[in-house]
Amino acid sequence: MGIGIRPTVDFAFKRLYGNDQHPAITIHFLNAILGDQPSDHPKITTVEFLDPFLERVSENDKLAILDVKAKDNHGRTLNIEMQTSLPEGMPQRLAYYGSRLYAGQLSAGENYVELLPAMSICVLTKSLFAARRALHLDFRLREASGQILTNDLQIHLLQLSHLKVKLENIRYASPIEQWACFLLKAQDLTPQEIANLFPDPEFAEAAGVLQMISLDPAEQRLYEDRLKVQRDERARLAGARREGEERGEARGEARGKALGLRRGILLGQIDLLQRMLGLTPLKPDELLDASEEELSRTVEALQVQLAQRGR
Repeated sequence: MGIGIRPTVDFAFKRLYGNDQHPAITIHFLNAILGDQPSDHPKITTVEFLDPFLERVSENDKLAILDVKAKDNHGRTLNIEMQTSLPEGMPQRLAYYGSRLYAGQLSAGENYVELLPAMSICVLTKSLFAARRALHLDFRLREASGQILTNDLQIHLLQLSHLKVKLENIRYASPIEQWACFLLKAQDLTPQEIANLFPDPEFAEAAGVLQMISLDPAEQRLYEDRLKVQRDERARLAGARREGEERGEARGEARGKALGLRRGILLGQIDLLQRMLGLTPLKPDELLDASEEELSRTVEALQVQLAQRGR
């Protein structure tokens, strides 16, 4: 039987990557994400967690933020978060919090050159950019030609839904693919299976953290509370989306009826004016493809003829 704890539940996610008793897991994960550009990202060897884990998290703590804030041995500030839904304004939210992370380093009287890079890493179970079938997206401040203004502000997205590697081949995948696979599959695997499938000891250590949650009744309760919060949030977003679609359909139907009424009035005016002018009325199918604008122009032309005839 698998561990049964989903690493994508924010409680478990922070237990994995914000745990000062298991910094090796966080270091390995960060080097996997940032290692795509090794020249820009020197290897991380130590991390300092800037926010203690929220031990008292319950079902009522719906607004508790369980992301991870850390500083590495190069002085860079890092934020790691898990998102299982895509709230409205997600790109703007990422830019806002990334900017706050960067600007928050500077105290009054300090110089801008003292700012060090700030990087946000957001793991997504849903695709924010469906057209980009990429597992890892790396956003920075660049000119349209590609010229980099600065690497100091970065937002990295890990789109789990775009993982292509199969579990049986995971040993030969890249570290970033291995972590994506772990986040998606760990709950269905035993710690021993994870140790056999994944090549580095940090994955076995991460499996042990998940197993500790499953074996500790207090930890299990907190995990279940946060799982319920995530489910409720997904249900709320789905309900809001359905309501928006229903309202849009209703508005579209009302507009369609209004347009149909307007078109009917124009066709009636054309028929009446043609009869008043002694013209053979056009058959309905002759006006079938005419736009509302064309029908309006026809009415105006017939009205002009009728006015001229009355002079």
